[in-house]
Amino acid sequence: MNSEISCEQLHQLLEKGAQLIDVRSTMEFNQGALNGAINLPVNTIQSSIESIDKEKPVLLYCRSGARSGMVQQFLISLGFQDVYNIGSYNKYVFC
Repeated sequence: MNSEISCEQLHQLLEKGAQLIDVRSTMEFNQGALNGAINLPVNTIQSSIESIDKEKPVLLYCRSGARSGMVQQFLISLGFQDVYNIGSYNKYVFC
């Protein structure tokens, strides 16, 4: 389930302190990532959960939206309230 947001909405959320998280592998992240994103690969989310602020919006992305969708559901199950699966890196790379 992707949360379709425009480039303008993405920038507005980031200006308000949203956390931009790339859940792709480190290798994929090193090949290019959205400006300001942190890399928390999907297989490290459980051990990295303390680095995500529950009080701020979370914007997740990957290559297609599948991995970020899994992470979105996981964070919601942990009580995160404001979590967006924005989907594909390619959709926002030129925002």
